[in-house]
Amino acid sequence: MRFGGTSVLSNLDLDVGVGQKVAVVGPSGVGKSTILRLLAGLLLPSQGCLSLHGQRQVYLREDQDNPMDVRMVFQSPALLASLSVADNVGFLLRRSRRLSPADVRARVSRVLEEVGLRGVEDLMPGQLSGGMQKRVSFARAIVEDPLADTRHPPLLLFDEPTAGLDPVACTRIEDMIVKTTEFVGGTAVVVSHVMSTIRRAADRVVMLYGGHAQWHGSVQGFEVTDNPYVRQFRSASLEGPMQPEFT
Repeated sequence: MRFGGTSVLSNLDLDVGVGQKVAVVGPSGVGKSTILRLLAGLLLPSQGCLSLHGQRQVYLREDQDNPMDVRMVFQSPALLASLSVADNVGFLLRRSRRLSPADVRARVSRVLEEVGLRGVEDLMPGQLSGGMQKRVSFARAIVEDPLADTRHPPLLLFDEPTAGLDPVACTRIEDMIVKTTEFVGGTAVVVSHVMSTIRRAADRVVMLYGGHAQWHGSVQGFEVTDNPYVRQFRSASLEGPMQPEFT
């Protein structure tokens, strides 16, 4: 992936299996969020091929016969301040017009309860704490349209989901990543700098630097490997192969 004359990702070969929870880690500016945008179809690679469920990925369009079910939780909750919680969560369901308003409301209430937010449907985003807003964004990502023509498990993308949260809120969100992924029977790709998020919300880790994967393996392996990139990341050391301009 190139932006103008700058190469962000090069020689990156990555496979993510159905049902896996993969953490993509590395210093700031190495292309972690770019990977999510490629997976979401918001960008097309400058060179190479990207496919989901064996089907080559293109920009997501509403007129596709069988659009891929890709859902993204952004670093900020990205809620519409002028809409209630219920309207934020059910926005796409209402827009599709395949469900009645009563069915949309019922599904919204169900997923809000799943993320621990019973009874907040009529509140506005500004009336919620940062952690609660984050959970609303999770609810928006997992609310399902039973009439949508999707034939594969959903792919959930989480961009720095615990950034700026206190440790207790981090734990709640980390548990939420696992719970919501299992709730929809999907696959998760999580971008994070937070070690607790890597440990609790993933079963595989990809260490990104220099445009490609410097290491990949299990979370347990990530904790003990002598790979110099992973070792520097774990210890937050200034000494190592990762240069200051990337940190």
